[in-house]
Amino acid sequence: MKTLQLGDLAPDFTANSTLGTINFHEWLGNNWGVLFSHPADFTPVCTTELGQVAKIKSQFDERGVKVIALSVDNISDHHSWIKDINETQQTSVNFPIIADEDRKVAELYGMIHPNADDKMTVRSVFIIGPHKNIKLTLTYPASTGRNFQEIIRVIDSLQLTANRKLATPANWNQGEECVILPSVSNEEAKKLFPKGYEEVKPYLRLTKA
Repeated sequence: MKTLQLGDLAPDFTANSTLGTINFHEWLGNNWGVLFSHPADFTPVCTTELGQVAKIKSQFDERGVKVIALSVDNISDHHSWIKDINETQQTSVNFPIIADEDRKVAELYGMIHPNADDKMTVRSVFIIGPHKNIKLTLTYPASTGRNFQEIIRVIDSLQLTANRKLATPANWNQGEECVILPSVSNEEAKKLFPKGYEEVKPYLRLTKA
């Protein structure tokens, strides 16, 4: 099975979910997307993760990002689990969870790592751009919960730099200084960034986003 890499077209699929049948590319439309998988229903770490995403879904919405989760259990279990998530995390799950009983989607996206577990998915994250290309992949072991504020931070960087000749430095957060790409000459930089920039080194130039 081919490993999905950055820039690859995100595989399309049709699957049942807690909000009905999902035709993935059609569901995404021209939006950004986050697809993230869970090892199984009624697991403790996943319960906190799904609750956290529900709590901050407005932050994804503000960025034009649609979120969708996946677990290899069935729809009935998903709906029962959602009741537990809503109760224990004091929230309301407000995005679809795919029921991937046949592991079709998990196989398409390489979410099952046999050396970790030959049945359950690892904690995969795929950020997908509006042209359906994969912009980021993250893989966590089943024992480690995800930091969704980091995923939001990465989305901010990806969206900022998608159409600008910029990159974001270590620990960057929205509103902070960015790095001008080395391929941009000083003359071009003056035109692109009229508010100016700081040249720390010829290859390290900082400017306000």
